[in-house]
Amino acid sequence: MTDNLLTLRLRRLSWEAEGVLSLDLCAPDGSDLPEFSAGAHVDLHVPGGQNRQYSLCGDPADRKTYRLGIRLVEGGAVTSMVHRQLRPGALLDVSTPRNNFPLLPAPHYLFIAGGIGITPMLPMLREANTRGAKWTLLFCVRRHEDAPFLAEAQSLGGDVVLHASALGTRLDVEARLATVEPDTQIYCCGPEKLMLEVETHSRHWPDGSVHFEWFAARARPEDEVSDGFELVCARSHLTLTVPSDKTVVQVLHDAGIQVAMSCEQGICGSCECRVLEGQVDHRDSILSTAEQLANETMMVCVSRAKSPRLVLDL
Repeated sequence: MTDNLLTLRLRRLSWEAEGVLSLDLCAPDGSDLPEFSAGAHVDLHVPGGQNRQYSLCGDPADRKTYRLGIRLVEGGAVTSMVHRQLRPGALLDVSTPRNNFPLLPAPHYLFIAGGIGITPMLPMLREANTRGAKWTLLFCVRRHEDAPFLAEAQSLGGDVVLHASALGTRLDVEARLATVEPDTQIYCCGPEKLMLEVETHSRHWPDGSVHFEWFAARARPEDEVSDGFELVCARSHLTLTVPSDKTVVQVLHDAGIQVAMSCEQGICGSCECRVLEGQVDHRDSILSTAEQLANETMMVCVSRAKSPRLVLDL
């Protein structure tokens, strides 16, 4: 076990909607867990070496419990194990929390959640209340019974609007985002189709006002070029070649340079490295457009180089 993994006990399993379970995890000795902020996630490791990232959907003020919401995905090894084999009392390895989806200060928030995408937003709703901000939650599902944590969200006092496509109330993203709302931050999480719609129809909103949490890697163009390039590890005094058929992190590990990694899809942030020279071809789903243009860091599991040479602080 590595230093950033916690061994936690499953205290409780609860049904939150059809096909969605919540897990309450605690320290076996009842001690406090590491703090987390709204929008944070952890890696859940299950027997067999599988792991997946899940948002912490409990109350950050509760230092005794990490709560996860997990939807059953057919063919998903981790979700199948959780839904079909886990029982209270089981011990699970969980990473310490990371936050790639922080809630920025604002007087108004518009939250757009699709199904299980509600999970990172539950702590955000609480945080918005603590800050005295006004918020609206647009909760998109197919049917009413597909809406996990709906009653909890409704109890938090904001404006919760349920959009159920089976009932003919599907969210019209283009119409809803047509008018820019001053001093408003948008947070979106859910299926890729919904997030791409929000991305497309919010381009006229101010830079830095729209934020996404991706559960899976974004689709990449099939004809995307992946040329080789020179990789310099400044602190290790190593110069390596990254061929077109290998990732940066694979080349680093082959050379004996260990970089933390988990998802290998550019969605968790564990492999982020500082860039010293060169231009990065950013292929992650974490960094904002402004952060990508700043060219200060990269996710070495998926991103590559636009320049012939890339120097990293490794």
